[in-house]
Amino acid sequence: MRNGILVVLATAMLTAGPSWAQGEKGDVFKGKLFPPNVILEHQAELKLSKQQFTAIKKSVVEVQANVAEHEWDVREAYQNIMIELDKAPIDEDTTLEYVHAALLAENQVKKQQMAMLIRLKNLLTDEQLAYLEAIQKE
Repeated sequence: MRNGILVVLATAMLTAGPSWAQGEKGDVFKGKLFPPNVILEHQAELKLSKQQFTAIKKSVVEVQANVAEHEWDVREAYQNIMIELDKAPIDEDTTLEYVHAALLAENQVKKQQMAMLIRLKNLLTDEQLAYLEAIQKE
């Protein structure tokens, strides 16, 4: 049961958008950065070149591989936190070290995701960006 909760917590933290990127009205980067699924859903309308498509694919695959490594670090840190929380008394310093490790790994994931989004935007032409900005406003 505890492992199931741990997996749910870790997954939720990894799949949630960056909290600093979400305001009361949603994603503050909306219209500024475009996730790969949005770009690929509109690849025909965007008239992506073979080079653009290949570069997008490469960027996404690289991030997925790097993120997977950090997901293991997050899971391990959360498992250690849960073990510490079962102790009485709880060793605050040790628990906070594990929290720190989890937060570092999560930050690496978010940083890599942001870098990928920036790379994707830089691959697109002004016309393609204008199209994506327009559909984001809808």
